[in-house]
Amino acid sequence: MTTTAHNGSAAGDLAARDADVIAGVEKLRFFPLTIAGGNGSEVTDADGRTLLDFSAAWTAVGLGHGNAAVADAVRDALASGCSASILSATHERAVLLAERLLQMIPGKPDRRVYLGHAGTDANDVALRGCRRATGRQGVIAFSNGYHGGLGLAQGVSGVHVESGGADAAADSVLLTYPSAALTDSEARTHIDQIRRHLQTQTIAAVIVEPIQSDGGIIMPHPEFLPALRQMCTETGTLLVCDEVKAGLGRTGRLLAIEHNGVQPDVVTLGKALGAGLPLSAVVGPASVLDEPAASALMTTTGNGASCAAGLVVLDELDDGSIIDNAAAMGEVLTALINQLRASDRPGARLIDEVRGRGLMQGLQLLPNGTDDALTTSAKAAFRAFELGLVVYPVGDGALELTPPLTISRGECVRGMELLAQALDDVAEGAVSDADIAPYAGW
Repeated sequence: MTTTAHNGSAAGDLAARDADVIAGVEKLRFFPLTIAGGNGSEVTDADGRTLLDFSAAWTAVGLGHGNAAVADAVRDALASGCSASILSATHERAVLLAERLLQMIPGKPDRRVYLGHAGTDANDVALRGCRRATGRQGVIAFSNGYHGGLGLAQGVSGVHVESGGADAAADSVLLTYPSAALTDSEARTHIDQIRRHLQTQTIAAVIVEPIQSDGGIIMPHPEFLPALRQMCTETGTLLVCDEVKAGLGRTGRLLAIEHNGVQPDVVTLGKALGAGLPLSAVVGPASVLDEPAASALMTTTGNGASCAAGLVVLDELDDGSIIDNAAAMGEVLTALINQLRASDRPGARLIDEVRGRGLMQGLQLLPNGTDDALTTSAKAAFRAFELGLVVYPVGDGALELTPPLTISRGECVRGMELLAQALDDVAEGAVSDADIAPYAGW
């Protein structure tokens, strides 16, 4: 990567230094955002500019930036000297976190919890465990899905595989996700295709997102997930639900799949579980997660600081108020978006569809002039950043709105005002191809 010229500001200087030293393989950049701090739903950049965060760091800071309870708990864990992992010892915070997760997430008796660093390792461990437990090797995943950035989890992520960014995992297949946009007949056709694969009795696991997130906030057809549960039960296949992004209160329920009345065999969690610290979990049968011993080792998993943050998150979820807030503010966002769509503002014509639940909303954009929808969404995100709003494009031209679960009505209104202005500006050609060229995005 070439060195970016400094522009004389602290933010510009930091961005230039980043370009010189941080590996490009771990960057997903859409605009030159720098972070110096944050509070609640806002972040402050290196120049002291405040931006409203409608991303919550890709949902990782569900409790908001700079959460005082999280900071206190992490500080206490580090000060106690109990920063050890669970690799060759154990400690109270890790055991308590696992106990709490088993209490909160429904399932059959004799379950275990794997504690990891991110959704990637959680999904990788879950799928490898399913293969061993069933004696089968096949994995069904779905086109446009995302389950991780490394290993087996990456190899079953349609976002990576279909773009050519990763090789498909051995013995895996990507099938069409029966979405809410399909007719009943179309959805049943794709469900029948899944059934035929499952009836071969070679599939260890089906891994599915209850809402496809990075694929564009794609909602499942009402018949899909219940049918998938039934088919997996009939064929002895384990159903793995990836709740890394949609789970932990974001949709107005603890788990997003609860909206579909389905109980998976295995649930994977991440992102918001650590409130910004590296923490993930798999909750599933002991037969999946107990053997072979020492087969999923990372030295710092289950460390005291991350577990302390996770316990604060579970406390907040147990209280119920932030889940209720996610449901209520989701309705506010939906109403504001529909109000914008019905207006005569220039940007209104760019909005094709609104999808999602709670504080997981997606605005599918249309092509604008010679720009396809993907370019339109990239330009809208860039312009929103210039105006003071953080929002990211996903899928084929959608904007993902996933603010902190603690966001207020006033912040929803302010954010939508900024987004409406950004869409107006893009519709009128205010953002050029050159503006977004330095940012590769997806």
